[in-house]
Amino acid sequence: MLKVVEAPFPGHPDKMCDQIVEAIVDEYLRRDPLSRLDLQALGSHGMIMIGGVVDSRADFDASDLARRVYTKIGYTDGLEPFVNTERPTEDVARTIVQGGAQGTTVVHGYATRETREFMPRPVVYANALAKRVDDLRRTDPLFSWLKPDGKVQVAMDGEQIVGVTLIIEHEEVMEQAQVQSLLYDEVIVPICGTDEGVKILVNPSGKFTNGGFAAGVGVSGRKVLADSYGGLLPHGGASTAGKDPLKPARAGSYMARAVAKQLVSEGTANNVLVTIVYTAGMKEPTLLSVRGGDGLDLTDIVKKRFDFRPEAIVERLKLRQPWYEATSVFGQFGRPGVPWEDALE
Repeated sequence: MLKVVEAPFPGHPDKMCDQIVEAIVDEYLRRDPLSRLDLQALGSHGMIMIGGVVDSRADFDASDLARRVYTKIGYTDGLEPFVNTERPTEDVARTIVQGGAQGTTVVHGYATRETREFMPRPVVYANALAKRVDDLRRTDPLFSWLKPDGKVQVAMDGEQIVGVTLIIEHEEVMEQAQVQSLLYDEVIVPICGTDEGVKILVNPSGKFTNGGFAAGVGVSGRKVLADSYGGLLPHGGASTAGKDPLKPARAGSYMARAVAKQLVSEGTANNVLVTIVYTAGMKEPTLLSVRGGDGLDLTDIVKKRFDFRPEAIVERLKLRQPWYEATSVFGQFGRPGVPWEDALE
């Protein structure tokens, strides 16, 4: 069965919007861990609009932070931010005080034994390739010609890689043959091995010298599949980007992944899919389903072991800490150093 997964680079317009709103979330949580946030961003051609709902005691210059993140990503052309945030409406504020979910949200979490990361193999390869390119850009003088934008696509048939496509932003001085040769030797071979039977494409449309906001429009929360399981599993459609940790989209997604990974690591099943439904105003999930890949129903067992209320998840996984900018690229799952990847028991 053919499976195809994409992974965007930090300079992709959508990912820049994600990193900026997540950096703002982190800064609010550093200053006020009880901040309630729901932010989005749209960036294009030298500007970024940041809007949403903020309820916090913290106060800082979000525009300055957006510029610093933009520069840290690797662009030097300047960015003009416009920030417009308001406090929650009375209806939303009442729901927050009562501890209920805001809106109806469906989240899914998955884990599989097929890789040491407990993630689908194509997702692991795609994120590894994207991170390898970005690491070389940042640390290796031989690759100083690389620029921040781009995307990786990996196609697999079973356990065999059958296609790798790299779309790479680069300096004008580089010729197509040079780009292809260097990336093949220093990116594709170290991650994927030799190219026997693999169709490899590097910038198939030719030079790519202008990327980021200079070339397109970015919107936060648009790369939800790349952030999670690459489109290989169900997704409820809600993004975590720009949201405080009590939002069910964030807390629920992380807990669903943590529970799935816990069950697979214990040997309960070779793969597990957790589905949680949160409904506006309700503290408890209104629906929970936990299934092993062989059809095993684990729902009742999981209900007795774990608490899926957002407030309980936030405390258990320590989600009021600033984890989020660092996890806004190269996938949120299957990576070390974050609490939703740690053992629950």
